[in-house]
Amino acid sequence: MTGREKDLQRVLDPRNDASIPFDVLVSVLQRLGFELRLRGSHHLFSREGVVEILNLQPRGATAKPYQVRQVRRVILRYRLMEPPQ
Repeated sequence: MTGREKDLQRVLDPRNDASIPFDVLVSVLQRLGFELRLRGSHHLFSREGVVEILNLQPRGATAKPYQVRQVRRVILRYRLMEPPQ
């Protein structure tokens, strides 16, 4: 299992919600085809075919637990386990 696969598994595991580094969450979303826009400290992620726009803000070096849950729900709802081809 590569580091990228491990990062995705960490995001998908609910036991890790409070300990996901923000940069890991950003890199997982970008590898899954989400485009990043910055508005101050707000990181806005969108992807064609996904209705939701994910609005993330770091809490220090980690991601906020409720935002990790939002990302996980979108990944599972749209079955985005693999990077786009």
